[in-house]
Amino acid sequence: MKLPVSTEWVLHCATTLAQLDPGVSASTAQLAQYYDLPAPYLAKQLKALVKAGLLTATAGPRGGFRLARPGSEITLLQIVEAVDGTSSPYECREIRRQGRGALPAAECRSTCVLAAKMADAHQAWRDSLSGVTLADVLDTLPPSAPARTRARLAEIT
Repeated sequence: MKLPVSTEWVLHCATTLAQLDPGVSASTAQLAQYYDLPAPYLAKQLKALVKAGLLTATAGPRGGFRLARPGSEITLLQIVEAVDGTSSPYECREIRRQGRGALPAAECRSTCVLAAKMADAHQAWRDSLSGVTLADVLDTLPPSAPARTRARLAEIT
């Protein structure tokens, strides 16, 4: 499975926002500069997280983005699905019914075993990501990371 690069961006940005003090936000410009990302495209991705109810946005010179709820209530799956959707990356086109090796219709009444295995793998991936929250991710960071993140973001105007 290959996800767009923007998936990495939003996962890191959400993790960064989770390290901020309550009520503090970071602007698109700050996050873009922090990670050396294109601000206009990042803004589009962050707006998708707002639309999904994962972030809130405040306009104005002191505006920006912050988590819409505690990091313990935001899963990695929610973040990924906000920007990448919920569709399975595998689509069975029933090629077992095509070409010289085509199976008779009677042998294709049940779901293709490969499609079923791919669906199982996708569900396992979803289950894994749905079991990890931003708070869980923060728990694995070095204790000094949140303070360093806050300080470095504050340096960016």
